[in-house]
Amino acid sequence: MSNLIFPSLAPEMKVAVIGAESESVAKFLGLHSVNLADSDGAIFVISAKNGPTATDVQDWFLARELYIPSIVVINNLLGSEIDFDDMVAIAGRILDPLVNPWLILHADDGNPTALINLETLQLADHSNGDRVLRDSDSEHKILVFEFRKEYLEALEEFGESSFQEALTFPAIPLIEESGIGKYEILELLSKLPSLS
Repeated sequence: MSNLIFPSLAPEMKVAVIGAESESVAKFLGLHSVNLADSDGAIFVISAKNGPTATDVQDWFLARELYIPSIVVINNLLGSEIDFDDMVAIAGRILDPLVNPWLILHADDGNPTALINLETLQLADHSNGDRVLRDSDSEHKILVFEFRKEYLEALEEFGESSFQEALTFPAIPLIEESGIGKYEILELLSKLPSLS
C-alpha cells in the first residue's frame, strides 16, 4: 500500500470519529477528530464483536438532528462471529437503515481479500498486500447481484448526492491489518463540502 495515493480531504474539512476505538481508527485514517457539533462529517466506528453502544446511538441521533453526513465503519471483523453483512443489518435496525456501497470478498481460506464496488462492479483487490483495482469476475457479479440491486434502488430513491445531504448512510468494512476499507472511507469523505 506504500505506492497508493489516498484521496485527500480539504484542509478545512472537520470530521468527528465516534465509537469505542475512535482514536485508533482516526489515527489509522490520518484524521484529527473534532467535536460532532463542529464537524462537516462523521464516522461512527462499530465493532463487529460488540455492536453500537448506547453512547454511539445517542451521538447518532444528534448527528441526525444536525444533518451531519455520516459513515458507519464496521471494524474488528477478523475473528468475529458476526460478519460485515450481519453487523450492517444489526446497526441498521438500531440506528437508521444503512446502504452497502461495497461488499467484502473472501479467499478460499476465509480471509477477507477484496472489496467489490456495487455501483461499478470494480474490485479493490488486497490479496497481494497492495490495493489493486480491477474488473470483477463473472462469478463475483452473480454473487453480489441482489445486494447490487438493493444498493442501486437506494441510489435511485435518494439520489446521487444522498450521502452528502445526510439522507443515506454508507456502511464500510475496515480491516486495518490489510488496509481494506481505508481508501473507500477517505474517498467518501473527500466528496463532502466543508462547512467551515
